[in-house]
Amino acid sequence: MAHEINVERLTRGNFEPFGQVIEAEHYAEMITINDGFATRYHDLAEVDVSRSAGRPLINIFRGRPRPLPIAVHMMERHPLGTQAFVPLHQDPFLIVAAPVGDIIEPEKISAFITNGRQGINYGINVWHFPLLVLGSDEKDFLVVDRGGEGDNCEEYYFDADQVGILNISDPRAGIPRLHAGASSAP
Repeated sequence: MAHEINVERLTRGNFEPFGQVIEAEHYAEMITINDGFATRYHDLAEVDVSRSAGRPLINIFRGRPRPLPIAVHMMERHPLGTQAFVPLHQDPFLIVAAPVGDIIEPEKISAFITNGRQGINYGINVWHFPLLVLGSDEKDFLVVDRGGEGDNCEEYYFDADQVGILNISDPRAGIPRLHAGASSAP
């Protein structure tokens, strides 16, 4: 049965079940550093990469926009570490996430749009769709991930009748909606 998942503006509160929002905002502890010429927004995400002797990786992912509508045909999770995405641009991007669990219930998928300056840190085992950039250009993201031995990526593929379709319902509003239902996409 098809259902619709509305895309919400990303906030600390609505993303809390999936991880942390990374942004320089008033809620963060602010520390003046460098002789007063900089402000440190302190301890914004709970990075955890230590399972199975993991080590932190700092990467740059260059995301390309997908053709619309976007088929949410699978999700992935990382059982051995968190994964943070911080945009190196100021354009909004989309986040699709589902709660920790052995299966994903399509009606429990949440979708968010950033304000262009927010990053996110997925908690361990949080299901999410791969990087979703908007617009027509490639976008770079600083990604803090786990390196080391062990398989840190599990994928879950939906049955054809569970595939979600991302449609932008009102481009002027900047808030796309995720529609669930059958799709001819993979």
